[in-house]
Amino acid sequence: MWRFVGTYEYLLTFRHMMKMSGCALILQLARRYGSVTRRDVVGANIHTQALSRLVRVGQLERIAPGQYRIPDTMITERHSLAVVAAAAPRSVVCLLSALSFHQIGTQLPYAVWIAIDRRARPPALDYPPLTVVRFGGLAFTEGVETHQAEGRSIRVYSVAKTIADLFKYRNKLGLEVAIEALRDSWHTRQFTMAEILRYARVCRVERIMTPYLEVLAS
Repeated sequence: MWRFVGTYEYLLTFRHMMKMSGCALILQLARRYGSVTRRDVVGANIHTQALSRLVRVGQLERIAPGQYRIPDTMITERHSLAVVAAAAPRSVVCLLSALSFHQIGTQLPYAVWIAIDRRARPPALDYPPLTVVRFGGLAFTEGVETHQAEGRSIRVYSVAKTIADLFKYRNKLGLEVAIEALRDSWHTRQFTMAEILRYARVCRVERIMTPYLEVLAS
């Protein structure tokens, strides 16, 4: 009897989902993930015309080519990263945005900083504002961590890799930003000396970083 009731309830739920309109399912996806893409809609076997209908009546707003969200959605830093990850899944959060993600230092970047492969096309996003840098070889592929936010996989450089990148970009971002991040994350034990040396070599800043690392180790 219990199995029959469970099966009956399942069938009712399934029939209810089948009766839901494509628009309702799209709105459900947008609430779950913070935004919804054309790829999400096609993957759910919903006609993409439903997206245009929702935009036309004001229930969705377009934030990037093929990407939409519910108007007045509460915006957090992780939401911005999830939007970028949906638009550019091979990009990696880097530099100031990676610092902020790992809660290191005092930097509050206005734009989301991402790294893309040297041969990749930068994403076209109306929101959020982006600062795109191009990395090549091991400098792009090494030190990538995967985290979750709003149902999306977000690729972020590790603490040690981010610090090495900051020293590489010291002329653009300021040497004091790199030193502050190095000191603060060392004191909170967020990397080992072996890790930081490895990424210093990957980013070709070992000679620049060595005096600062010697001070930490003394």
